[in-house]
Amino acid sequence: MEPRDLSDHTVYRAGRGIEEVARDLGLDPDDLVKLSSNENPFGASPEAVEAVREHADRVSSYPKSAHTDLTEKVADRHGLDPEQIWLTPSGDTALDNVARAFIEPGDRVLVPKPGFAYYPMSARYHHGEVDEYRLEKAEDFAQTPETVLDAYDGHRIVYVTSPHNPTGSEMSLADVRTVAEATDEETLVVYDEAYVHFTDSPTGIELVEDREDVAVIRTFSKAYGLAGMRLGYAVAPAEWADAYARVNTPFGVTELTCRAGLAALDDDDHVERTVETAKWAREYMHERLEAKTWESGGNFVLVEVGDASAVADAAQREGVIVRDCTSFGLPECIRITCGTEDETRRAVETINEVLAEVSA
Repeated sequence: MEPRDLSDHTVYRAGRGIEEVARDLGLDPDDLVKLSSNENPFGASPEAVEAVREHADRVSSYPKSAHTDLTEKVADRHGLDPEQIWLTPSGDTALDNVARAFIEPGDRVLVPKPGFAYYPMSARYHHGEVDEYRLEKAEDFAQTPETVLDAYDGHRIVYVTSPHNPTGSEMSLADVRTVAEATDEETLVVYDEAYVHFTDSPTGIELVEDREDVAVIRTFSKAYGLAGMRLGYAVAPAEWADAYARVNTPFGVTELTCRAGLAALDDDDHVERTVETAKWAREYMHERLEAKTWESGGNFVLVEVGDASAVADAAQREGVIVRDCTSFGLPECIRITCGTEDETRRAVETINEVLAEVSA
């Protein structure tokens, strides 16, 4: 007995956790700084944490009412009908639900390279075929309509990420609209804005309001600090929003996750603190790192360091965990998540010291 052929699937390699690294290196976890997974450096929304405590005794029940309440609250925030909000356990699952709804065996999708590994993984799970459009380092990973459309050939889904992970580059809303208008009627543009809170650019949700070929992906993992709860959603056009009931996993979002999400949506202070610190950290890294960096709209900065694996390993031995971007196809780059002010300063100092040692 063997599983089906999964050889085309790229393994998603997440950033290493503090406990894992501490065990491997014999270090105290409290002495480590993890800036590898684009998590919230201030942790979860305090109001969300309190909501989890308050509702912990309800985990014996399916999350029907909490799921409904959160769906309606998110819809109200965006001025949409609740049916347009596809609540899911993570933004990854939102991507998967869209793939379930649209991809038939043999359909082709178009994904960015470098880019998030789950775009092609999700498509292949549903027997789709994957093509790539390249974001070139020589062009500062610019995302233009031409970049996408030059590779487009009637694909069923086109994935666009803005701000883009791991580069931080952005695609303007006007350019996303151009892509949607230039592609076939049966092509869906999936606009992933997991990092939308950290940019001043407008949300793509306004495209969903006036088009039926654009869907938006959101997550609670970043600005709200709920990465460990696994909560996200897709925003679907009204014309086909009822497909959710046919592809959604029953009760996929847990009771406590829904409660945390409801509370986090009202914790404006936590989000503001997170966003402002990320903007400060980006600027600090751009100014102080002794290496090339790229402008970023996310809560991270891409840095060119030569041998990414060597630099990441050396920084890790000094207690600073950053993301080696070799798995993204960028073996010369690391990605550094925006930490607290102290964490960011320590990361910059450590990386600069490592780079000096490497070049000595």
